[in-house]
Amino acid sequence: MSITTVIDTPEAASQRAKANSMISPRFYTTDFAAMDRLDVSSVRAEWDKMMLEYEGDNNHDHFQRDPGFGAEIHDMSPELKQEFLDFLVSSLTSEFSGQILYNEIRKNINNPDIKALMGFMARDESRHSGFINQSLRDYGLAVDLGDLKKTKAYTYFKPKYIFYATYLSEKIGYARYITIFRQLEKNPDKRFHPIFKWFERWCNDEFRHGESFALIMRANPKLLTGLNVYWIRFFLVAVYATMYVRDHTRPQLHVAMGLDPKEYDYTVFRITTEITKQVFPISLDTDHPSFRAGLERLHQISDNIAAAKARGGLVGLAKQGIWAAAGLATFTRLYFFPVKHHALPAEIRMVPAW
Repeated sequence: MSITTVIDTPEAASQRAKANSMISPRFYTTDFAAMDRLDVSSVRAEWDKMMLEYEGDNNHDHFQRDPGFGAEIHDMSPELKQEFLDFLVSSLTSEFSGQILYNEIRKNINNPDIKALMGFMARDESRHSGFINQSLRDYGLAVDLGDLKKTKAYTYFKPKYIFYATYLSEKIGYARYITIFRQLEKNPDKRFHPIFKWFERWCNDEFRHGESFALIMRANPKLLTGLNVYWIRFFLVAVYATMYVRDHTRPQLHVAMGLDPKEYDYTVFRITTEITKQVFPISLDTDHPSFRAGLERLHQISDNIAAAKARGGLVGLAKQGIWAAAGLATFTRLYFFPVKHHALPAEIRMVPAW
């Protein structure tokens, strides 16, 4: 099912950004006192090297539009334009979510290591969200970020849930952006908007953010053992399933870039799986036919729920409940699908080599 709600005014763009659904980006808050107690001394050498990279700020001049930016915006069909705008709003919300979370942690703690890290990551996310909002402004659809911060609902996550979810979000964000960049690098005729030219260096910021959370988790190994492995498993399934369902709401966007949504998603999953072996002791077998069938089932259920909502009334409401139960059952089967186990590498840091 493709995008149905039209984004044609700044108010509509803001409402899309504020929406809270199973597949929309969320805003988070956490336990600041627990964040303040984090100790990274066991990974000090790798930590200090990473902080020097942040201080070097190799992307300080990257998020500037060149004079020819506007001339490279191609005409789009109404369907493609709506899916692209939805992609921009969703990406903006995700980047701004990180900016808010990192900034709030920075302001509410005294731990010098974590405080400095959060400041650097908030800086990066501010550039990302601002750059996306410029492209929305080209269409007269810029989102009021101040209003979004004040009015969007926040979800409380324990620090360990922040680590699992945000680490995955940053790493899968890298995998998504680099896959799109490589595709359009090979097929420049399919680059219908210039923002994609910025994706390579942009996603290296995402990669480094993920490295930061990897070091935090490896410095606190209890986060990666025992019952916490079941939480890791939950977030892996949830993040992959959310991406799969969300991407299938934008079929025209992928076709325009010469990408098949399924193959694109599984390419991203494979890259993310290889990366996450640096910190997670398990990984999902996303190439197994039964696992893929489960994701496709969730996609179909999502379409059925949307159709039931559109129908409305008591029948529509009842069907929503039936399909929601089916979605939960399918997610549960995916959760208990056999995972792969592996030892963690001695050297934690990785380089963005894809």
